[in-house]
Amino acid sequence: MSVDSDADAAAATETTDADDLARQLGEAITETPEYRAYEETKEAVETNEEVQSRISDFEDLRQDFMLARQTGDATQEDVQEVQEAQAHLHDHPVMAEYLDAQDALEAKFEALNELISEPLSVDFVGESGACCQD
Repeated sequence: MSVDSDADAAAATETTDADDLARQLGEAITETPEYRAYEETKEAVETNEEVQSRISDFEDLRQDFMLARQTGDATQEDVQEVQEAQAHLHDHPVMAEYLDAQDALEAKFEALNELISEPLSVDFVGESGACCQD
């Protein structure tokens, strides 16, 4: 093994200030009201039998619709039935609170992205998943 490859391997395993800050940011995010509300409402959704039943009904209808669409058998009534099941799910107070908390957390992430992207010449989150863009 050459000296250069040893140095490259060592550099690859070292943590940088950016790595440490990223970990700290993740930990700090878990302490925000938005994240705590998201986690609490997510748990409420997961433990509420009525919501779980509505989720199951919606997923079954959606799956049936996707299969019907693939075979060309989907109708406008099928679309409406899936939309109604989704509305019925989203109308449940526990689910509505979860969706609101999810929206608030996404808004927090967008605000954090803007702060991180400010000193960069790219959109931090927007570019992080992109490959070979012009």
